[in-house]
Amino acid sequence: MGLLDASEAALRLLFSGDPDLWLIVGVSLSVTLRAMLMAMPLGIGIGYLLATLEFPGRRPLIVVTQGLLASPTVVVGLILYLLLSRQGALGPLQLLFTQTAMVIGQVLIALPVLIAFSLAAIQGADPRARETAIALGASAPRIAWTMLVEVRFALMAAVCNAFGRVVSEIGCSLMVGGNIAGVTRNIPTAIALETSKGEFAQGIALGLVLLVVALGINSAFAFFQGESRR
Repeated sequence: MGLLDASEAALRLLFSGDPDLWLIVGVSLSVTLRAMLMAMPLGIGIGYLLATLEFPGRRPLIVVTQGLLASPTVVVGLILYLLLSRQGALGPLQLLFTQTAMVIGQVLIALPVLIAFSLAAIQGADPRARETAIALGASAPRIAWTMLVEVRFALMAAVCNAFGRVVSEIGCSLMVGGNIAGVTRNIPTAIALETSKGEFAQGIALGLVLLVVALGINSAFAFFQGESRR
């Protein structure tokens, strides 16, 4: 099947409402959105604490976090696989080859991105915002909220980058999800599987969905940023 024929077949799959294809899309978005909802408050919170507090080991922790930005997702999957396997420390939980395991893996992948970007954003903010809040006697949560609002667009960029990293990762999902049809098969793992079998139509269709999701997230960020500047 040529590229043109495969593309036409991919469009037919998309617009015909193929149940298998949209089930894969649903699994992928469900896992990624759950992972992001868990990772966002944790990652941004840790980034804020690293930016505003001084404590022993702070600098090495920042270096390790920034180093993890380039960590291969398959390595994260391997470590999590060893922990969740029957002989692993978390084996009794029986989470291996489940969506929960995939969510945990994507949280671990998203956290370094959220922490590093949040840290950089807060450190680069106008210090007068924090100083003014402290001078006015604001509580610690109020000071934190003021700072986060001050750098909200940088935080949105952090969320977009983290989302893009986890929604398209394949290594960890394969390791801990197992690519089980209808259960843990998401967009990236399905693309890899279908193209390896020579089924390019579904691979292209899923790739288009992934591109639309990524462009949609970034377009929404650009829109809100532009509206705020007005």
